[in-house]
Amino acid sequence: MALEIVWFKRDLRLEDNIAVYEASLNKSHFLGLFIIEPTRLKQQDFDPIHLEWEYKCAQKLRRDILKLGGNMIITYGEVEDIFNQVISEQKISKIHSHQETGTKWSYDRDLHFAKWCKEKNISWKEYPTNAVVRGLKNRDDWYKIRTKRLMEELVQKPKKLTYTNTRLQLKCIKFEDLNIKPRNLTEKLEPGEEQAIKILNDFLYKRGRNYRFEMSSPLTANQSCSRLSPYISTGCISIRKIINVTSKRINELKAEEKTDNKKKWINSLNSFKSRLAWHCHFIQKLELQTDLNTKAMNHQLDLRLEKKLDEKRFEAWSTGNTGWPFFDACMRQLLSTGWINFRMRAMMMSVASYTLWLPWKDTGNFLARQFLDYEPGIHWSQVAMQSGTTGINTVRAYSILKQSTDHDPDGVYIRKWVPELSNIPTQYIHEPWKMSKNMQQQIKCKIGIDYPKPLVSEKKARLEGVSKSYKARGNSEVRKVSKEINKKHGSRKKQRRNSKLDKKQTRFRNVTK
Repeated sequence: MALEIVWFKRDLRLEDNIAVYEASLNKSHFLGLFIIEPTRLKQQDFDPIHLEWEYKCAQKLRRDILKLGGNMIITYGEVEDIFNQVISEQKISKIHSHQETGTKWSYDRDLHFAKWCKEKNISWKEYPTNAVVRGLKNRDDWYKIRTKRLMEELVQKPKKLTYTNTRLQLKCIKFEDLNIKPRNLTEKLEPGEEQAIKILNDFLYKRGRNYRFEMSSPLTANQSCSRLSPYISTGCISIRKIINVTSKRINELKAEEKTDNKKKWINSLNSFKSRLAWHCHFIQKLELQTDLNTKAMNHQLDLRLEKKLDEKRFEAWSTGNTGWPFFDACMRQLLSTGWINFRMRAMMMSVASYTLWLPWKDTGNFLARQFLDYEPGIHWSQVAMQSGTTGINTVRAYSILKQSTDHDPDGVYIRKWVPELSNIPTQYIHEPWKMSKNMQQQIKCKIGIDYPKPLVSEKKARLEGVSKSYKARGNSEVRKVSKEINKKHGSRKKQRRNSKLDKKQTRFRNVTK
């Protein structure tokens, strides 16, 4: 009997997994493969915390597959080498997998693997991932396809799988045998599909009431955000599943008596659903342009910005030692836990790009390595937007002071993550360099010694960065490329008149919300 193989990539679940479902229908041995690829480990956006998390989720999935009677192997090697070993020992009936939207190395790998399958006369069936649509040239039909796909019924997980002893000698590899040392994150997450569903239900029934109002502040986001992103990035739960369960919860709430509590819940969960809609929207950009991590969306604009890496600024920015307390607190939380809320991620990239004038590739790759929930499509689309290298998005230059006073007015968050400032009076917590030297001595926090002075004048540098960006955007070649980018990547849900597009491109937005 031949092998029916599911090549698991970033779809580590049984429910709503069409690849698993299709493979289970055939009367063949069910074998799942999770392959740790040496080439991937060499990429600039890779960090050991990514692999450790994926490995743990894959282990949970393997346990679930074994319980159903199938088999799954977690192995190390290049994809074609692994499959060459498999076919040398066992016949393959069919290979199933989801389409993966990753950076160019994974795109090229899949092209080579498709050629290998054709040469070996092996059928490889790829299935769509969430609402990312392969083969589109622009966004004209994407929203309609996306909506239809996410409203379809969930694919049920199989009740039984079949795998009996075969001649296959391929064995599971232990994580410690890889000689990879991930940093020790202070926030420990339970991996796997079952835990993802528990966290979703906890959000929908306990934590999510104030999501709409508390997701922006790092003080409240840890509890009020869904915290599903690490599970979504590894595919432990599908976007369709999340939307399905959230819609049911909203309908339950609508059936209840009218109260302020009910209104808050419904508003927050609708807000949550609207943000889920953006998930595949951003990944679709990478699907349309696989080199977003190495080439600016608007390369003409990027050339004219003429940014060069300032090692001193980059070191301060990347370690949370800029001298701006709120920013440093955000960076230190990320380094420690592997997570921070979306608004603060945007601020980090904005500060790097406008205030410190750092190149987007260096800062983008650094942040990618810090995020436990790193999703290439979302990350590199956001890097492009927040660094101002698309030419079609509004300039978003975040004022650190504004974000600090809005989201941490009493300095509680700052004091937690920047303990050097724990004794600073609240009136100076956002700008400690304004304290007198006598006060600095009294509270034993000398600015420039115990805590760094600001790298630059934040407001002046930010406005200079915005001004230089405007100047570059005004170039005729840049504007020409921007129009092409809008045709390819621009949202089609609400059509805009061309006359309004240019106005929107040149409107400065100093983010205050």
